[in-house]
Amino acid sequence: MAFVKRKAIEAAEADEPKQERSCAALTASLEDADPQTRRQAAREMLHSLNVAEALVSRLKREQDAAVREVILTTLVRLDDPSTAAGMAECLRSEDAALRNEVIEAIGLLSGDVSATLRSLLADPNPDVRIFAVNILDSRRQPDVERWLIEVIEQDAHLNVCATAVDLLCEVGTEAALEPLLRLKARFASDAFIKFSANRAIKRIRGG
Repeated sequence: MAFVKRKAIEAAEADEPKQERSCAALTASLEDADPQTRRQAAREMLHSLNVAEALVSRLKREQDAAVREVILTTLVRLDDPSTAAGMAECLRSEDAALRNEVIEAIGLLSGDVSATLRSLLADPNPDVRIFAVNILDSRRQPDVERWLIEVIEQDAHLNVCATAVDLLCEVGTEAALEPLLRLKARFASDAFIKFSANRAIKRIRGG
């Protein structure tokens, strides 16, 4: 996505303000009717403290793609894992572009977002659980296989399990073999799960 590209970061740095404004002034500007004003405020917030909450609040309501890009760029560069839960609320949006941007942004946070991911993987909405697996894909944290195994062992929704199997096909080890066989048995009547699981098993076994 555009907001994570190096050129976007470099552009933000090139446009750094010459005079810092107060947090209150920036927060007010973030609610301005003019998108250019909101964009500039989001860019300047990179140099302020305690602004992540205001940025997340605006992100949930922001309709202008360019403003949203700068908000997400700033949040990623602030790298505050405490914002992950607020950002994750955008996964319930009907705006597919926003959902994809948030998935990528959370994936770029270097801090511990395990609590947020655990919450998403247990969400009652299967679509949200699928998005959580997509975040695991973008983060590729060390325990990603363990989390994916838990998904295919515990999640009752076929599409959530299928998404996890797709990722296990890339990152799975021998530890995933037995869970994959059990998944096939659990969804024995579904041809897609059978195909996906067999593909993952073959890749893991080196076939």
